[in-house]
Amino acid sequence: MNKGYTDGIILDIDGTIWNTTGIVAVAWNKAIEKSGLDAKKVNAQMLQQEFGKTMDVIAQDLWPNLSKADQDKLMSYCCTEEQIEIKNNTIDITYPGVIETIKELSTMQNLYIVSNCQDGYIELTMEKTGITPYIKDFECFGRTGKAKAENIQILCSRNNITSPLYVGDTQGDCDSCKQAEIPFIWASYGFGRADKYYEKIDSFEELIKIVTSINK
Repeated sequence: MNKGYTDGIILDIDGTIWNTTGIVAVAWNKAIEKSGLDAKKVNAQMLQQEFGKTMDVIAQDLWPNLSKADQDKLMSYCCTEEQIEIKNNTIDITYPGVIETIKELSTMQNLYIVSNCQDGYIELTMEKTGITPYIKDFECFGRTGKAKAENIQILCSRNNITSPLYVGDTQGDCDSCKQAEIPFIWASYGFGRADKYYEKIDSFEELIKIVTSINK
């Protein structure tokens, strides 16, 4: 990143924008029951340890006793139930100040999303939170089959972004930023920890101050 300049802010979703783990646990357990497979049930705490990884890795972590084919099948069922559960959710699960901050940030910088989620999840997130008008572009594992670092690079190339910042909450996000060679802002209020970061935020609103100071 050019010192004192950024031309794009890329956001993570889970653990950064909102916390769906309680809702997703309910949905995935429905899918597990319907599947008839010998798969252990999940809870929100387990999912917080897994979210941020690609869907295939999550399936391997949670259900190592299943074959790869059954893991893929079960994860597909889980994603279907998850979409339904999140669509039907009426509880505000965004972190404090996220929506207002995204609106304000969008007047200062182009905003993007890159996530290791399934295809359709980013669109659903934007729809449920009302942030669709403020996000210029997005990419995910479900569309490309690639991990976060590569998807960050794909998105930057597609949008001619030369000095991005990435905002995420886990060591996986941190590692992806190292690989993509872009600065990482650690959302410490999220699911995980990070061993190294360009800046740390304890609340999403703090991004305003960081972006203002960089581009002043």
